[in-house]
Amino acid sequence: MAKNLLIVLGSTVVVILILYKVFSPGTSTEGSDLIVAAKKGKFKVEIMTTGELRAQRSVKVMGPQRAREFRLSQLKVEQIVDEGTVVKEGDFIASLDKSDLFGKVSDAQGKLDQVKSQYEQTQLDTALSLRQERDNLINLNYQVEEQQLVLDQSQYEPPATIKQYEYNVEKAKRDLRQAEENYKIKFNQAVAKMAEVAATLRKEEREFKQMEAMLDEFTIYAPQDGMVIYENGWDGNKVGPGSSISAWSPVVATLPDLSSMLSITYVNEVDIRKVKVGQKVELGMDAFPEKKLSGRVIRVANVGQQRSNSDAKVFEVTILVNENDPVMRPAMTTSNNIVAEELAEAVYVPLEAVHVESDSINYVLLNNGTKQEVKLGLSNSNEVVIQKGLNSGDRVYLSTPKWNRDRPVKLLQELDGRREEEMLDHGVTQLR
Repeated sequence: MAKNLLIVLGSTVVVILILYKVFSPGTSTEGSDLIVAAKKGKFKVEIMTTGELRAQRSVKVMGPQRAREFRLSQLKVEQIVDEGTVVKEGDFIASLDKSDLFGKVSDAQGKLDQVKSQYEQTQLDTALSLRQERDNLINLNYQVEEQQLVLDQSQYEPPATIKQYEYNVEKAKRDLRQAEENYKIKFNQAVAKMAEVAATLRKEEREFKQMEAMLDEFTIYAPQDGMVIYENGWDGNKVGPGSSISAWSPVVATLPDLSSMLSITYVNEVDIRKVKVGQKVELGMDAFPEKKLSGRVIRVANVGQQRSNSDAKVFEVTILVNENDPVMRPAMTTSNNIVAEELAEAVYVPLEAVHVESDSINYVLLNNGTKQEVKLGLSNSNEVVIQKGLNSGDRVYLSTPKWNRDRPVKLLQELDGRREEEMLDHGVTQLR
């Protein structure tokens, strides 16, 4: 009987010890996630986004840029290298169908031959006409000399006869002067006519030579080193073999300069105020998780936009990647950690460890059961800086146990009466 009583008493003591261990406010549940220690060290406020790689500089690979001048509206792609091909300056990229241009060249050749023939005919007609006019001038000049000779030999003739001879001389001279004036007019007409025909000939020759030169432009070579990225055509589809490009914008592809890359990302309107030009960025690549890159923000959009399938407004942020890695390719996905703010040393705890009472008092629950008011500093998505009220290594609860909910908060004397003002001055958001 005594033995059984001792067993019962012993069991009761064990149960009491277990209950005390569990519910005692002064004990820490080691191995439990309910209690954590305040940490001290470097603290970062990071904004995590997903971005897409893009070349900072790129060159458009153009087809014939004067095709529309020769009434070519669409240019068909015969061959083009595979998208993503890395090329050197001068390497072959694409060739275009020359059939339509060959027809234009043939028509231009026929028209040029016709204009050449017209030029030669005009030249002959002009030479013949002017020669006839010159012969006429010579004959008229002879007539003047002949009539003058008759007049000179008529000194013994009757006055009426002499008068007739004088009239004949004047008439011959007048005819000569008129012929000379007519010759000048016809000469100027001939010069103008030849200039007109010559201008037409030069125009046709120039157009023909341009068409011939444009035949070479239907074979397209790389203007610089880079990677071939197909361009979207006029119909919205990517340019490829068999597709057509517009003569108004004959872009076949682009050659991004892979030596300098950007990550284009979007930050929601809640966090955009934290992002500034010059901030450091830690980047990763989904395709190469082992790669760790760095960068800096070089542009923050002033105007937001609405992304498809989302009601939230976002702002475009451009990040310049510091490294030049050959594995980087346009359109690759990047993970971006924008370091908005950074403290070299701070005491911080998880956000879950901070609670709010009376809408203005932030506090933590120490493992000894004390509700300790704290002054908050910077926060990120997981943790918050404790400026006052907590030391490194202090252990706090992540949640408030039921047995402690009605206890009063131990206030910080230096915050008494100035809590709302402090929060507004430092831009600290209350944690609820």
